[in-house]
Amino acid sequence: MSFQEIKDYLTSLGLGDQVYELSESSATVELAAHAVGTQPCRIAKTMSFLVDGAPVLIVLAGDTKVDNSKFKALFHQKAVMLPLERVEELTGFPAGGVCPFMAAEGVKVYLDESLKRFDSVYPAAGSRNSAVKVTLSQLESASKADGWVNVGKLTQEVL
Repeated sequence: MSFQEIKDYLTSLGLGDQVYELSESSATVELAAHAVGTQPCRIAKTMSFLVDGAPVLIVLAGDTKVDNSKFKALFHQKAVMLPLERVEELTGFPAGGVCPFMAAEGVKVYLDESLKRFDSVYPAAGSRNSAVKVTLSQLESASKADGWVNVGKLTQEVL
């Protein structure tokens, strides 16, 4: 899936003016926050896991990581991230540009409760130098999320 395809999709939903193709990398939370001029916690990072042999995307706040015990309680298995060399093949996106929109067929997308602290967040838009500013309801709708989960834990104290 290319940046242009994601942008066209988001434009069809009325979100085209909120999509950014950046002149610098947004492949990490810190880089993305700098590129769009926001706090790292408001970057909606999309992490890819294998669950029962199938890829699953979980979108978390930038200051959150997966809590292994919560993940195991929900999915009944240990959290195993996709091997880097298989991310694009299984999700349709390059590592560093995985986003919750238009993932490959059969890929489930879940939104983590850690995002609910914010009115709007910035997930990637299908490339290593893109982002889109969306409200939580826009994120939920545009991602066709399979639901909200609580598998995250803060990596640092929230001020």
